[in-house]
Order: sequence, then structure tokens, then C-alpha cells
Amino acid sequence: MEIYLPIIMLFVLFLLNVPIAFSLIASSLVYFLFINTSIPVSLVMQRFISSASSFPLLAIPFFIMVGSVMNYSGISRSLLSLADSLIGHKTGGLAHVNVALSTLMGGISGSANADAAMQSKILAPEMTKRGYDLPFTAAITAASSSISPVIPPGINLIIYALLANVSVHEMFIAGYVPAFMMALSLMVTIAIIARRRNYAPSRTEAAPAKERLHYLGKAIPALLIPFGIILGMRFGLFTPTEAGAIAVLLCAIIGLFVYRELKVSHFPAIFKETIQGTSSVMFIIIGAMIFGYYMTLEQIPQNVASALILVTDNKLVLLMLINLLLLIVGMFIEGGAAMIILTPLLLPAVLNLGVNPVHFGIIVIVNIMIGGVTPPFGSMMFTVCSILKVKLVDFVREVLPLLFALLVVLMLLTYSEGLVMFLPNLL
Repeated sequence: MEIYLPIIMLFVLFLLNVPIAFSLIASSLVYFLFINTSIPVSLVMQRFISSASSFPLLAIPFFIMVGSVMNYSGISRSLLSLADSLIGHKTGGLAHVNVALSTLMGGISGSANADAAMQSKILAPEMTKRGYDLPFTAAITAASSSISPVIPPGINLIIYALLANVSVHEMFIAGYVPAFMMALSLMVTIAIIARRRNYAPSRTEAAPAKERLHYLGKAIPALLIPFGIILGMRFGLFTPTEAGAIAVLLCAIIGLFVYRELKVSHFPAIFKETIQGTSSVMFIIIGAMIFGYYMTLEQIPQNVASALILVTDNKLVLLMLINLLLLIVGMFIEGGAAMIILTPLLLPAVLNLGVNPVHFGIIVIVNIMIGGVTPPFGSMMFTVCSILKVKLVDFVREVLPLLFALLVVLMLLTYSEGLVMFLPNLL
């Protein structure tokens, strides 16, 4: 029983709001210092340092930097204008623009919290000016930000690919259809609510074709970035890590010479944001790898896989049980940490029953994104509510219909492998 003490301790620390990285490391050290003393502490520390010595992990700071460069370069404003020209005339137009902007931004920022923070500052004030209730605005902003990490180059797609030892570019391509399904489900829900509450469109009539083409032309450089990254990896022109560096370079060139809003004076702030974002993510990954070392030594993933298969050898039932587990865990643990901890535990069981690892990765990531909007510890929920000063009770009331829409998409993705694997199988 004592071999499970680090796992129990980990969940207790999470519930006490101890930072994720410290919780993972402290729980691991309890095992190596007091339970399995046969392994020298120096070896554990060596593993701590060597965990960060991974070339694929270099993709993470690059893609975090992409989000920072984008915020200073005018790319987000260009995409906002395009989204407004396309659907701003619909009932609840700005709410639809919120979802559309998250979808367009996903291929560039790749971070749900970055998207939630940006839209809370740029779009949410305009929505409240146009008569949208502040809690409803906050709910849409948080729910729509769940789309960003599912569209490449989402950081969670990269991390899952490393954990599951699958192709990064295959994970990237698999993200498009689920992301657009999430966007469509949110827009349908918003349209129903907007009609009931009589929310006005952001513009009185549809934008003329000339205006739409104008904004499309301005946005094309930004929209081409994710497609260029995927095609480059698909044809072997560069690795995912090199793709991150190329994405930074492209965003910088677009900001400096196309939109001309990015200034040299912005780069100190960009580097600071990149270092802060990278350090927090990497610290969690390193802590998770040490925790994974403990679980591997005790064969906990294999035991969990065997236990799940004993419960059921039906693939459909197993996926439902895993969905329920991930949704419950996602209510209490930050999504990225949940993915890093649970993927090594659950993957062997689903592989034994013939589930495609790429398909399973999308299920896990969409689950995690829903968890980021769900109380009590959803990270996007906290980001939006803190910026917009919204009470959690009011937020929860408004977000429930949107969560239901996302759960419907999750069920469709879980039981329709063809939806997820359609684009990867084409390539």
C-alpha cells in the first residue's frame, strides 16, 4: 500500500493549492527518500537534470514565444477584423466573433490561457459596451479559448506526442476537425441564447464582399503560418522544434514589415513573457518525468491498464470510463498536469484494445480543455474571472450551456474515430 503513498500525497497537495511542479517533485521525493531507498538520491537528481535535455522540448519555448510576438505584432487585431467582417452581422455577432477569433488564433497562439487573457482585454470590454452581460461574456471567452490548443501548434499536442511517442505532425493535423466542431457547437449554442436575450449584432448589415476581401488579404500572412508549419513538417523540411523557431521568425517578420506594429522595444517584454511561460511549463514537465520514473519502477501504469481491462474489455465502455475519469480529475487538477500524469497510466490500456494513440490524444486534450473551463479549478475560468472581475457563481451559471455543447462534441469525437483521423489518413 505504501507504494501508492506518493499518488495520495500528490492529490492532497493539489487540493491544498500547492503549485503543480512542487507537488509532483515533493511526492516523488517521498518515494525515493523514504520508500525505495535502494536508488541513490544523486541518480534521482541526475534524472531531474537530464529530463530537460530533450531536443523536442525546445519546441515549447518557441511556440510560447510565438504567442507573445503575436500579441505585439497586430496579428490578433487583423484576425479580429476578419472575423467581424464575416459574421459580425449575425444575432449575437460579437459573441460569434469571440469564438471565430479563438479558432483563427489557435494556429498561432496555441495556448488557451494566452487566448483567454488576450480576448478578456481586447474583445470582452467591447462586448459589454454592446449590451452583453459580463458573466455571459466571461463564459464565452473562457469556453472559446478551449479551442486554441486543439488547433496546431498547440503546446498540449506537442507534449502528448512526446508522452505517447507518436508523430507531432500527425497530432497537429488531427486537431483541425475537432477544433472546428468545437467552434460550431459553441456558435450554435450562442445563437440560441442570443436570440432569447435579443443581443444585437456588432454591425447592422453584412459586410460587403469588398470589405471582407480587404480584411482577408490583411489576415492571409497570419493565416498561412500554421499551414506552412504543418506542410513543412509533412514534407520533412524541418522538425517540430525547428518549426517553432520558424514560426517565431515568420510572426516577427509579419509584425515588423507587414503590419508594422511590432517594435524592437517590444522584444524585452516578449523575452520576459517567454521565459516566464517556459519556466513554469518546463518545471511541471520535469516534475512529471520524475513522478513517471517512480510509477515506472513500481509498474503502476501496467497495473492500472490491467485493472481497467478487468473492469471491461469493451473499447467503447473503456473510453466512456476514461472520459468520466478525465472530466472528474479535470475539475480539480490543472489540465496540463492531468494529461502528463494520466497519459502514461491510461495509454497502455487503450492500446491493448486497439485504440489509435492519435485518436486517444485528441480525446485527452479536448477533455483537458473542457476541464480548464470547469469549476472548481479550471485555469481559463480563473484567468477570465480575475481579469473581468466576475463572480464564480455567475460565471458557472452562464457557462453550463456552453459546457454541454463541448461535451456533446467530446462524445462524438470519442466514438467516431473517423472524424479525428480523417485528415491524418488522407496524408
